[in-house]
Amino acid sequence: MIPVLLALALQSSVPSIVYEIRFENADHHEAEVTAVFSDVPGGALELRMSRSSPGRYALHEFAKNVYDVRVTDAAGRGLSVSRTDAHGWTVDNHRGHVEVRYKIFGDRVDGTYLAIDNTHAHMNMPATFLWARGLEDRRIQLRIVPANNHWKVATQLVPTADEYVFEAPNLYYFLDSPTEVSDHELHEWRAGESTIRLALHHQGSEAQGAAYAKLAAAVVREEAAIFGELPQFDYGTYTFIADYLPYANSDGMEHRNSTILSTTRSLDQAVANLGTVAHEFFHAWNVERLRPRTLEPFDFERANMSGALWFAEGFTSYYDSLSMKRAGILSLRRYAEAIAGPLNATLNAPGLEFYSPVGMSRRAPFVDAAVSVDPTNQSNIFVSYYRYGTVVALGLDLTLRSRFPGKTLDDFMRAAWRTYGKTETPYVLAELEGLLTEVTGDAEFSENFFARYIHDSELPDYTALLESAGLELRLENDGKAGLGLRTRDEDHGLVVRSVVRGGPAYRAGLDRGDVVRELGGKPIDSGRRLSEVVASFEPGERTEIVFVKREDWRRTDIVFEQDPTLEVVTFESTGREVTPEIVAFREAWLSSAIDHGLEKHCHECGRSFAFENEYCRYDGRKLDLVPKP
Repeated sequence: MIPVLLALALQSSVPSIVYEIRFENADHHEAEVTAVFSDVPGGALELRMSRSSPGRYALHEFAKNVYDVRVTDAAGRGLSVSRTDAHGWTVDNHRGHVEVRYKIFGDRVDGTYLAIDNTHAHMNMPATFLWARGLEDRRIQLRIVPANNHWKVATQLVPTADEYVFEAPNLYYFLDSPTEVSDHELHEWRAGESTIRLALHHQGSEAQGAAYAKLAAAVVREEAAIFGELPQFDYGTYTFIADYLPYANSDGMEHRNSTILSTTRSLDQAVANLGTVAHEFFHAWNVERLRPRTLEPFDFERANMSGALWFAEGFTSYYDSLSMKRAGILSLRRYAEAIAGPLNATLNAPGLEFYSPVGMSRRAPFVDAAVSVDPTNQSNIFVSYYRYGTVVALGLDLTLRSRFPGKTLDDFMRAAWRTYGKTETPYVLAELEGLLTEVTGDAEFSENFFARYIHDSELPDYTALLESAGLELRLENDGKAGLGLRTRDEDHGLVVRSVVRGGPAYRAGLDRGDVVRELGGKPIDSGRRLSEVVASFEPGERTEIVFVKREDWRRTDIVFEQDPTLEVVTFESTGREVTPEIVAFREAWLSSAIDHGLEKHCHECGRSFAFENEYCRYDGRKLDLVPKP
């Protein structure tokens, strides 16, 4: 919904829905919610808990944490309520006014669930508040009763004169507005006509928080430069809600004018945390406004499937590390390490036999924090659309730069933003292909790229593409043998966790749950021992393996293969020549025209250090950035 309509909705005379939430039993992760629905039309009122959440694609069944539901009329008299299904309640004979009170439990700090304790209330709204069918367009008012007077509120909801009362123009905006209530520290800065806010709930110092805010501001500026502008945030603000706590779970979740960031890492690991900042803020353009038609409108009661997540999530992942590199937060070496991860995961993925980027995207309801108790074969049939999309974006960007002088993936993203993002017109995949034609002027190239790399699972020649930038894609363990399996140590032996489809262990018949007993005539009792024995062989050699498969002892031959793990290294590190053409290519791809005012310092001695010298000479730790004093 565009900002003008949001403003009009808030001025509407339609009756509001009023919520109140209290945290009097925070020690036990419990809140009490009251919801008041007035001027309810005749007929039954259907109350619902959401089953899915913005930014998530699988079902999460939030009703499981709701209990002690009481429904009354305006005079406090109980109303007749029937349990419609596992996710809803139906109220009959309400006479136009319904008040609902219920308790809700939550103890998971991330972007999807509700967490309540003595330090904060961390609310993802679909996990916290029930709602009424048919009243989705009504204004909403939320009153928060904090556990103590030190708690403040961070949210994209619309503030009022009361610091604990907020509004939303409709249900969709309300459910899309995560809210943190805690004694957090708040950092603010201006970006164009907008105010960017960073609400930090962490255990570090305020000085650390201020330094981290400067790093986040550099990311914001760099990503705005890609699109040429910031989005028009609906109420002039964008809010990062960051919970960096030892009892948090690692997550990041984008919303229209805010994002959730959570991890157990402290601000001592600033650069690692900034990757999520960069990813989620890029979503302010790509996904929140530049949206695939398959996600519009978002349905809170079912899994939301889309074949465009390779672009929505994967291209975003490509730009998170690229933006950090351009801002000077990552060196060339660390950027090479960053792109090696998705390249390794995708180029060596057996799942490419079954799904293209579109097909992998459509599996999101089964993998996006989805819960199942039965074993799956995901390791052999799936590769993350985040990583797959990153690899596709990398291939497209380097191809454009090499084949179409002056054209880049930045041009494609700006074209998508102008055509579909600023207008908030949902796109289909065929329209993205048309945009690529518009950018390149070559319809045959665009059709070929989408046919081979998007709708099919071919991959470009990354070795040649990366060499243009003086980067080498190579085997990390050249000449070393591999078995193609993952294991875990248990009391009764070394247990197979998974095997790579088509690999040596797979062909020998090993699978999940099998116990390895011998290899090459040597007893195996741990993962460490297995690694030692494997290291004594070379690729192509044959030996005997003994393992137990569900009480069946097996003895069979196994042929070692080359360890397929890949890495990306700089020409400088291998002694290869870095030509003026390579330097120019790198400069155009990886550099920024923005002076972000950042400088690298050793946290041990305080001295600044060279761009490539990233390890402290005193203790060997990898170093992070801090802003200039």
